Amino acid sequence: MRTGVVVGLAALVAMGLGACAPEDSPSGSSTPSGADACAKDKLAVKTTGTLTVGTDKPAYEPWFSDNNPSNGKGYESAVTYAVAKKLGFDQAQVKWLTVQFNTAFAPGTKAFDLDVNQVSISEERRKAVDFSSGYYDVRQTVITTAGSKIANAKSVAELADAKLGAQVGTTSYTALRDQVKPKQTPAVFDTNDLAVQALKNKQIDGIVVDLPTAFYMTAAQLDNGKIVGQLPSSGTTEQFGFVLAKGSKLTGCVTQAVDALKSDGTLANLQKQYLTESGAPELS
Repeated sequence: MRTGVVVGLAALVAMGLGACAPEDSPSGSSTPSGADACAKDKLAVKTTGTLTVGTDKPAYEPWFSDNNPSNGKGYESAVTYAVAKKLGFDQAQVKWLTVQFNTAFAPGTKAFDLDVNQVSISEERRKAVDFSSGYYDVRQTVITTAGSKIANAKSVAELADAKLGAQVGTTSYTALRDQVKPKQTPAVFDTNDLAVQALKNKQIDGIVVDLPTAFYMTAAQLDNGKIVGQLPSSGTTEQFGFVLAKGSKLTGCVTQAVDALKSDGTLANLQKQYLTESGAPELS
């Protein structure tokens, strides 16, 4: 999935990408054999000495900053440079290409070594491309408008009395039902747009959506929209992964780098810096 914070992404939200089935084992992610299999001079990159990375344009907050992937700011830009460093490339050796979201994981030859663009790992997409292991577990999130009865909630328990809604058949609805467990029957909507309209009309107090969609809705679809907070992680989650060409010799090495960044706490720290502290607090 890829959702952003401007109206230009409405088509993606309308396609229901937030309801992608979760996947948890990337294609081609086995650990490379040999101690130096992932040494910089052994990597099968497009251009010697350069790591070529694709992403869409515009590049949206909070995944990128100032529509400039190369500045190292924003969660996905920072993670990309951290992976590049693990592979032996410094910031000046990373080259960015503009790659439209849908073409990143479409069948065919790729001009990039890897693509980073809030692309959810899915079995269907694996038929055409490889994925690294997940660099971000998509979290379910509660949104509202400023001044609502839940606008200042700090815990899941404080949501119990609220009238909340979600799109039917989504992981967001499941989280609303099973994690929030509201006293009032959840409102169910055929689309997220209908849920937004209900929130605008004050028919509901808040909506449960995935975090990328939450950033989009609160910035582009709602006046005075506000992210109340992220629900605690629960069970298998949808993940974003780096996209690589099908059968890429780099897949295992990129996965190894992502896993190392997860193990040493780098991913958690970057999520805190660019997501939690950018208006998406954790609900207790």
